[in-house]
Amino acid sequence: MKKQFKEYDEETLKKLQKLELEILKDFIKVCEEHQLVYFGIAGTGIGALRHKGFIPWDDDIDVAMPREDYDKLMGYIDEEYSDKYIVLNAERYPNYPLMTTRLCLKGTEFKEEALKEIDAPMGIFLDIYAYDKVSDDPKEAKKQAWDAWFWSKVLILRSIPFPMLGFTGIKKKIVHLICGIVHILMVIFRISKKWIHKKAYEATTRFNHYEKTLKWNYICDTDPYISTYNVADIFPLQKLQYEDIMMNFPGNIHANLTNMYGDYMQLPPEEKRKNHYPYALKFPEQ
Repeated sequence: MKKQFKEYDEETLKKLQKLELEILKDFIKVCEEHQLVYFGIAGTGIGALRHKGFIPWDDDIDVAMPREDYDKLMGYIDEEYSDKYIVLNAERYPNYPLMTTRLCLKGTEFKEEALKEIDAPMGIFLDIYAYDKVSDDPKEAKKQAWDAWFWSKVLILRSIPFPMLGFTGIKKKIVHLICGIVHILMVIFRISKKWIHKKAYEATTRFNHYEKTLKWNYICDTDPYISTYNVADIFPLQKLQYEDIMMNFPGNIHANLTNMYGDYMQLPPEEKRKNHYPYALKFPEQ
């Protein structure tokens, strides 16, 4: 089978990973200096457990924070690192169509194929996910998940008429036709990107005023439930080796990784090894 990603040459990938690791180190420094909670997630967790660093073919780092700590981090980055980094998210740059935040290194460029037409300062980055509280009431949680997921996908569709899909064939053609029509209608009727983002943000933060909930989630993922964490599985945090540093991970990260990937300690077949090989890549000038 054909691989699902383009391959970096070894030198380029190592250079990219080295820069991303430097961004991570700055991020951790800010978090530790200001006592902010953070933890590695998803492929970064697999990398730590299986490889003690990057998954060999991977080209990004994923970290998460409780929303309260994330909001504080944004202020500290503005105060202490505005000369070095751009905080890229839909709140600050309405053309950016995702609900994640990227800490982008100034003087660089990293633009994936799916986002190549987006007018936003996309540089080599650290992916930051704000985790929000999920209601302990199943009906409230289900409605929250649907609302946040729906509006986050509308936000993508407002900027990208034919988004990346996880399937092919006639189903893909039909879905892309519908997506294209919806995109055109939103453009014609001038549906505001800021308004859509506000709807998604309201849904995902809906229960953050609760003192405590049993679960946290990044609800705007491809699946609204795949990134759910039981709070009891997060704390106490544990330190794991990641390349040449020690960083925080959930105490029971195994539970979440199993939910997301199944037997994550087994290497996937080569044709399923994915990365974010960019349409445009620029390193800082030496």
